[in-house]
Amino acid sequence: MSESTSNEREAILTFEDKKYDIKNLPKEVREIVKGMQVADAQLRMHEDTLKVLAVGRQHLAMQLKAKLETINPIN
Repeated sequence: MSESTSNEREAILTFEDKKYDIKNLPKEVREIVKGMQVADAQLRMHEDTLKVLAVGRQHLAMQLKAKLETINPIN
């Protein structure tokens, strides 16, 4: 699903290779489109959060490795 605008008055929904004029869709359908837009935004936000967490975890692993180099393992 994607939405593109050529100007403020012309909002087009592209869904499954078909285009729809958003302003001419029934209110119920426009509300579903808005819900999908919110869901898409939330997914992007959480994907970015996961990337930040992965980088932070990788940095912690590097720090742990460096600190453990001077400590003898038990096996």
